[in-house]
Amino acid sequence: MTDAPRVSVLLPFRDATMTIAEALASVLVQKGPTFEVIAIDDGSRDGSAEVARAVADDRVRFLRTEGVGITEALSRGLALARGSLIARMDADDVSLPGRFAAQVELLDARSTVVACGSFVEAFPQERVQAGLARYVAWQNSLVTPDAHRRDLFVESPLCHPSVMMRASAVASIGGYRDGPFPEDYDLFLRLAALGDFAKVERVLLRWRHGEGRLTFTDPRYSHAAIRELKARHLAPSLHGSRLVMWGAGKTGKRFARALEGHGLKVCRFLDIDPKKIGSVARGAPIEAVDGVTLAEDETLLVALGARGARATARALVEARGLPRVVYVA
Repeated sequence: MTDAPRVSVLLPFRDATMTIAEALASVLVQKGPTFEVIAIDDGSRDGSAEVARAVADDRVRFLRTEGVGITEALSRGLALARGSLIARMDADDVSLPGRFAAQVELLDARSTVVACGSFVEAFPQERVQAGLARYVAWQNSLVTPDAHRRDLFVESPLCHPSVMMRASAVASIGGYRDGPFPEDYDLFLRLAALGDFAKVERVLLRWRHGEGRLTFTDPRYSHAAIRELKARHLAPSLHGSRLVMWGAGKTGKRFARALEGHGLKVCRFLDIDPKKIGSVARGAPIEAVDGVTLAEDETLLVALGARGARATARALVEARGLPRVVYVA
């Protein structure tokens, strides 16, 4: 290839002989924008590279790294990328026809969008437990920039292997960072400061789940690590506000503790449980949600773990027109 492609696809893999051929083939059949694939073999010992090379054509560039880990592998691939847009793909997922064309079309039409996802389908069905199904349904429910912004600190609002991003935006924030946190969520939290997120409103990625997936096995993806990442990114915008936490259960108290590590203290908690109302949590009083109002210098953090509780809280917040509300869990 001589001319720079429009899209650079980062596809890291390690010991993926069972899935890499299908994953790579699903990328190579994409139509529309010109693209290159940067396939990063991060220390495979099972012949994955040979399997991938059998499928590859001249649009695929191979890079060998020696078990440096997902973040460093992505960073090295990113350094080689020539496209103005960066797409992600994992070695065990499947991109569906029309994915790249639809995402490029959205990004071309909406200059404020810096990262574009799509609806995803988790598979195989026998491995999709109820919690994962709810998570995928929640991600797929976020379509508009406002919805992504509203729920940015609930969880990662984009499925990483479904994403296409502007290379200039990724470069301006320093790319991927290694640390005790999920590299994708950290990237998205930093990208959100530059522009909007959006999704193509149809399933364009099949997202494979297995027992060995990093999401389930790596401590960087633990609830505690994600909570600390959210607190660290959110804290700078909260300084100068008095914090009110809706949720005096485990979810709210754990997030309050995480914020304390960044010099922030919840001044009062809100709850619906009459057994909690009138008592104290982390040195702050617990008050009833009914009739809640916010002072001009207060920010409401909604940290509710019970199923359906966040939607109930959102309905109340919107009905009362409460300002300065952040959903954090």
